[in-house]
Amino acid sequence: MSQSETVNRKFVLAERPKGVPTEKTLRLETEDRPEAGAGQMLLRNEFLSLDPYMRGRMSDAPSYAVPVEIGEVMVGGTVAEVVTSDVKGFEAGDRVVAFGGWQDYAVSDGTGVINMGKEPENPSWALGVLGMPGLTAWAGLTQIGEPKEGETLVVAGASGPVGATVGQIGKILGLRVVGIAGGPEKCAHVVKTLGFDACVDYKAEGFPDALKTAVPDGIDIYFENVGGAVFDAVLPLLNTSARIPVCGLISQYNATSLPEGPDRLNLLLGTILRKRMTVRGFIVFNDFGHLYPEFAHQVGGWVSEGRIHYREEMIEGLEQAPAAFIGLLNGEAFGKRVIKLG
Repeated sequence: MSQSETVNRKFVLAERPKGVPTEKTLRLETEDRPEAGAGQMLLRNEFLSLDPYMRGRMSDAPSYAVPVEIGEVMVGGTVAEVVTSDVKGFEAGDRVVAFGGWQDYAVSDGTGVINMGKEPENPSWALGVLGMPGLTAWAGLTQIGEPKEGETLVVAGASGPVGATVGQIGKILGLRVVGIAGGPEKCAHVVKTLGFDACVDYKAEGFPDALKTAVPDGIDIYFENVGGAVFDAVLPLLNTSARIPVCGLISQYNATSLPEGPDRLNLLLGTILRKRMTVRGFIVFNDFGHLYPEFAHQVGGWVSEGRIHYREEMIEGLEQAPAAFIGLLNGEAFGKRVIKLG
């Protein structure tokens, strides 16, 4: 079913998943197209971003943001067209970046909405390299990683929208960059297209030894967004005064219990102490949202100059969003995964 001028399709949270989300987690509903009132604008969503953080919003466990309630529209960043507007600075036909959710139409008062004008180039990129994932990469590396020329940077999830951007920025800043990705195709892309110095396949036999070989001088900065066995391989290779920006732990998002095996907390804390390492988690807009203009100018320039390459995985149809999201959590995505609604 395609978009309609009179009907709003929307995915609502039907149940809180235990472990991996299923086809029963979200429910597709239809309703009359909403109308904007005084001081509001009506947005028609054109592109929907799929991101790992959405799994956390399906849970009611304590977190940095309120969960989606049962029966509510699933949250998500969107690029949309303004249909009607009574909001200063926005008019019909403008393309905007908003938080319109998993639906065709949304009503907004303009709070947090970015106007890109009538005909922006590559509008969906505002959900990826020039949006939240790009800002996460740039801010995490520059503000927490504190890179110094000649250091070694290791990036988990290196073929994804965040990891790919982290590594390319690292190369621009004069670092030796080693990626970690799943499978030979992704690793080849990371080295040949993105320009990393090396990439190690975490799915291959002997991964810890291969990673050790790839970083003969140890690891000065480790950009963490995976966790699990990948971090286990990284930990003994970290140098004194290493910095670890932590923006996610996708390997743990569907976990229903603590990892099996011995308690490694004392090993981790002891390593942090002895090597005087810095480990900092961050929520990008909470911590570094004020740096968005600087990010947009610098990274936007690098993208325009061709110094940063970007891979987008466009999937047609709102109905495909749940399966595409589950695949994202399972490591199937290759680049930034976006749903084209209309």
